[in-house]
Amino acid sequence: MSTRARRPHPLGFAVDWAEVPERMPRRDVAFTLLAGLAGSPAGLRIRNPCPRCGGPHGPVVLEGTRFRGSVAYAGRIAVAAVVSGADIVGFGIDAEPRVDAVRDGAGWEGVPGPGRRGTVREWTRVEAVLKADGRGLGVDPADVVIRDDAPGTWWGLLPHGARAAEGWDVDAPAGLVVSAAIFRQPSGGSAAPSSQR
Repeated sequence: MSTRARRPHPLGFAVDWAEVPERMPRRDVAFTLLAGLAGSPAGLRIRNPCPRCGGPHGPVVLEGTRFRGSVAYAGRIAVAAVVSGADIVGFGIDAEPRVDAVRDGAGWEGVPGPGRRGTVREWTRVEAVLKADGRGLGVDPADVVIRDDAPGTWWGLLPHGARAAEGWDVDAPAGLVVSAAIFRQPSGGSAAPSSQR
């Protein structure tokens, strides 16, 4: 795997990743990636305040830009992504190693919810939706319903039909599974699938 790569997505978001050097905080690497994706404008300030406690582990905010951003970590790889669009109200990305001996040894029974046997892809989709929603694990992952759409695309439905995220499986380097989700401002009609299907 190369230590750096950048890929634009045909639907308007860009993804970048890099290997985190030893003894370097992975957040520093991720924020550097975000700055590059946003074009490194002079007034850029990147923060990620938690909505509950204010600590630096909440949704990413790129002040001084038109972008929304998100970061994820998969082993020693930092993944960052940005998207712009006036109708986009939430954006999230998640990444996991395709193979993780500790995680895989524990098994996927009950992940992401009781009575289910999940997959790495399903988990990255659920996490991307929760990050795009802004509440992260404040929402039970078992309550997120994923509905496949065209190849490589899907919908993520939040509990009680509150709203649906558009989702994509992102091309990533070998060994990584990456998913992204976007919430758009409601426009009256929705192409999102019903949670009853």
